[in-house]
Amino acid sequence: MAINAPENTLLAFLHALSAGVSYLETDLQVSQDGVAVVSHDPDLLRLTGRSVRVDQLSMAELRRIDLGFGQSFCSLGEVLDAFPHARFNLDVKSLGAAEPTARAVLKAKATDRVLIGSFSEERRMRTVSLLPGVATSASSAILRRVVAASNLGLTGQVRRSMTGIHAVQVPESVKFLRIVTPRFVRLMHAAGIEVHVWTINEEAAMNRLLDLGVDGIMTDRCDSALEVLARRV
Repeated sequence: MAINAPENTLLAFLHALSAGVSYLETDLQVSQDGVAVVSHDPDLLRLTGRSVRVDQLSMAELRRIDLGFGQSFCSLGEVLDAFPHARFNLDVKSLGAAEPTARAVLKAKATDRVLIGSFSEERRMRTVSLLPGVATSASSAILRRVVAASNLGLTGQVRRSMTGIHAVQVPESVKFLRIVTPRFVRLMHAAGIEVHVWTINEEAAMNRLLDLGVDGIMTDRCDSALEVLARRV
């Protein structure tokens, strides 16, 4: 059974880790006072009904917002400190969050347990440039080139495009284009790249992707994913 907790909160992460998860995915915005804030949305409208942006509020103000279950917004630094053994996939959602994200990771000495990702190549590169040796996933611009090259079987071009990249994080398909195919997984693995697929909540899809050999599945239902994995042992 799924356990209720507001998304991207300390309680949500605690529940996931308590269930047996060791990798957590979350998103980062920036507060008005330059703190990396754990939040998917750039504003509070969906979660609180307030038409105000995250970057218009200080971290102290964000901490006072009730998200339910006794939870509020938290900073990346708080999350890394609260769960010192957990590994995090960090999606940098705004350019302003790049430097605060790097500062929080460095302060927590967590470079070896985070992976930096972003749809934007500018955001990804800005963050990665401040964290020497950090793992990173491909941005949308790189992925477009890689998917096109993989569909044509251009192994050399795939390898060149993925220089300095450790993982691709993709949906199983986009509209009528299937991205995660046996050929795609083989080419990525041949280039030393892990394949992570999002956001997969159905057990049948989880099993299908695991049969293809993907390395990671992003899901809102870690309980279901853990049950699938247990049955496959």
